[in-house]
Amino acid sequence: MNKKEINLILQEGEGQFIEFKENLDKKFAKEIVAFANASGGRIFLGVNDEGEVNGIKITNELKSRITDIAKNCDPFIHVSLKESDSILIIEVQEGFNKPYQCSDGFYMRIGPNSQKLSRDQILELSIKEGKIRFDEQICKDFVFEDFDDSKFEYYLKLAKISYTLDRKNILRNLKILKDNEMTNAGVLFFAKNPSKYISTSKIRCVLFRGNKRADILDRKEVDKGIIGNIEFAVNFLNEHIPVRFEIKGIKRFEFPEYPEEAYREAIVNAIVHRDYFENGEVAVEKLKSKVIVNNPGGLIHSLPRKDFGKASRPRNRLLADLLSKTVFMEKVGTGIKRIKDYCMKNNNKVDFNFDEHNFFVEMIPLETVEETRVKTGEKSWVETTQKTVEKTVEKTVEKILEAIKENPYITQKELEKVTELGRRGIEWNIKKLKEQGVIKRIGPDKGGYWEVLI
Repeated sequence: MNKKEINLILQEGEGQFIEFKENLDKKFAKEIVAFANASGGRIFLGVNDEGEVNGIKITNELKSRITDIAKNCDPFIHVSLKESDSILIIEVQEGFNKPYQCSDGFYMRIGPNSQKLSRDQILELSIKEGKIRFDEQICKDFVFEDFDDSKFEYYLKLAKISYTLDRKNILRNLKILKDNEMTNAGVLFFAKNPSKYISTSKIRCVLFRGNKRADILDRKEVDKGIIGNIEFAVNFLNEHIPVRFEIKGIKRFEFPEYPEEAYREAIVNAIVHRDYFENGEVAVEKLKSKVIVNNPGGLIHSLPRKDFGKASRPRNRLLADLLSKTVFMEKVGTGIKRIKDYCMKNNNKVDFNFDEHNFFVEMIPLETVEETRVKTGEKSWVETTQKTVEKTVEKTVEKILEAIKENPYITQKELEKVTELGRRGIEWNIKKLKEQGVIKRIGPDKGGYWEVLI
């Protein structure tokens, strides 16, 4: 830093990243801590509050005292010292092991002031930095009458863990049970109704007609536990993502608009790495020409934006560890790369967007199934015979037609159960099939039946 830069700083005065001090006083430690807990900064020793240089005698003893003060902070803080005539500049980098404290407590740099943090602010900072992990906390309210043995047995099967020990010993070995009390991770995996104890445990899946979140065709909100939520969300997209088929000889090849591996990975990441302290559910949305997976919480605060996709700092270590034992999660820390690779292979564009409170994965097809049909001259299912119906764009339509063939008197509510669609979703598909001459209603709504015309 040259004299011109120093003079400019002295003229601008103190601020978020600059502190002036005439001498090394008792408050020096709190200034170091405040900068380390915020975004870093510099302390100009030998300058008064008005930006006037009074100077200070720079000795090895002075430098040693400053270094000792920084080392005595908890955890210790690394500082670098630079001289400019009679000014000693102490540079404090943003800390990567927050929160930091000195003997007087915890401080944070806010504007030109170093403010002492309250208990709640310390707690919030600890959560942001991953020092307090939601999944590892004890769920004090949980009672074992709400433990779901079927979920537990299913997990053991997926993780290939033999049921030789009693249940509690297995839970202890998995770090789910501490002092005979269930952790939040255990509740999220194995409670009958996790939302009874953890309101943020649900996942929301929505199908929209267009590219705006206005006309909803289907909406589901489920609370099936970690594995159940993943399976449900993946199946929801499987039902609604268009698939192009090609028949070559006796073989049929499928070309989905989005790769299942990519959106499954995005869903797993969202559920495992979301911030369970934040309100809201993980949302899986299928729009006309995009798939969006959103999880509350954004990036973990201790992970710099420049390291996104390169470094792994799991917010919920226990959830990640439990899921890594199953087929749903491969090597921890490689999810972003796999999503990119799967999308690239399937000719999809993928964007990752995040702020302080949300993280979005957005997948877009560079060419839709329908555009491919137009290019190749392939006919759609409504233009041909029963053989082409087997190549339907949406698997949901196949389910509806098969259900009607098996039972022409099937009701709308029964179709909802078969397809797992909501009322509006069934109504929209039925209307579409009627308009295109695929099905016909014979007789009144009550007492009548359906007829498949192709």
